[in-house]
Amino acid sequence: MTIATTSMASLIREGAGIPMPESSKLSGEDAEARRLAAEVARGNEAAFQQLYDAYHQRIFRLALALGRGDDSLAREVAQAVFVTAARKLRKVESAEHLWNWLARIARQRIAKNRLQQKRDSVVIGVADLPDWADDERLDSQLEERLDAAILEMDREERRLIEMFYFGRLSHKEIAESLNLTPKAVSSRLERAREKLRLLIAKKWSHET
Repeated sequence: MTIATTSMASLIREGAGIPMPESSKLSGEDAEARRLAAEVARGNEAAFQQLYDAYHQRIFRLALALGRGDDSLAREVAQAVFVTAARKLRKVESAEHLWNWLARIARQRIAKNRLQQKRDSVVIGVADLPDWADDERLDSQLEERLDAAILEMDREERRLIEMFYFGRLSHKEIAESLNLTPKAVSSRLERAREKLRLLIAKKWSHET
């Protein structure tokens, strides 16, 4: 999933500049989080790209876990998180605060999708979700659940999932790397997606 950062300026509200906070007493990670939030609020394209690069993969993983392996939903949620960040991110106090802000948007989008699809019993990735408070430990537990599901896949399936979702490689790039045709990659990836959805759904039913 990609997002066109060149359009970010059109999403920023005018007059949103925020003075840079004092960061001499902050950890390097917290100072960087505050800097990124302030620069994104100003409409700084480079800062937005840094934010995206730093957090996209983890947000996608969280959305994939919350959505029980529904990759289409996870991509939609991840994109919505960064569109919202471009519009509304203003000031954070720490790296944890920044992550919780982004993760909250992801959870809200998942919950909204759940309500919209409530009557559709076919949808695998939508279910009643607990109303969690912001807590990185809980998010980490969800990511661990995703990792555990991926580890239950065979080596080829796991490699495809990691290359496509977390390495963000195209079908063509994966095909070249594995000496396959793009059509074969597409077919195998679809089977791997379905298996991952079932594995995550199984872990949800056992652990929630």
